[in-house]
Amino acid sequence: MKNADRILEIEALAENLTKHFANNNLLRMKVLYFISQYENLSVSMIIDKLGLKKSNFALISKELENEGLVISKQGEIDRRCRLMFLTEKGKTELEAYLNKLDQHFGEQPAEFENALNTVSTFLNKKI
Repeated sequence: MKNADRILEIEALAENLTKHFANNNLLRMKVLYFISQYENLSVSMIIDKLGLKKSNFALISKELENEGLVISKQGEIDRRCRLMFLTEKGKTELEAYLNKLDQHFGEQPAEFENALNTVSTFLNKKI
């Protein structure tokens, strides 16, 4: 199996496993997660990481803001940039989701964690 085949398979299987715990709103959890991980990056960089169109991200981020899960701020260095941050409510929702996933997957051997870290690092360098 080629690397591209494996990556596509991993993405499809991971999405299938994780969407169940997101109450069929996996995109919402992905957005919350990436905002939590990349708070110092501009919205456009988060959009690139997620592979979304600006209009789609604008819709979901507006919904999350209206629900009090995220806040949006103008960048201090570059006023044209917008930065997003999770509120305590957003952190709580994301943490609950991640805890469900952790409980489902249980303890994994160190080799598995190392493999996930390697794949994550590799993919982050490519995007």
